[in-house]
Amino acid sequence: MGKMRIGILVGVGLILSMPAIGKEALTDAQVRQQIIRESLSSYPGNCACPYSTMSNGRSCGGRSAYSKPGGRSPICYDRDINDAQVQAFRKRLGG
Repeated sequence: MGKMRIGILVGVGLILSMPAIGKEALTDAQVRQQIIRESLSSYPGNCACPYSTMSNGRSCGGRSAYSKPGGRSPICYDRDINDAQVQAFRKRLGG
């Protein structure tokens, strides 16, 4: 019984210390898309970005928060995200 416990503990330790099997590293493009998704999910209204749609189904365009100076600044496009933000996101995820 003692050897079995030690074996289980060693096995669990090895599993926890290994990188996740099947967990692929995200590309920079995937990280940028995730940052955009998080930004948009935290926006309370319908018109975060110019390409968002209003409740009547029309495009928000210039009515979007992104298009208006001041106030909220949602991240809508890849070009809005610099390399430092990508690295900070990776660091936050632990990778």
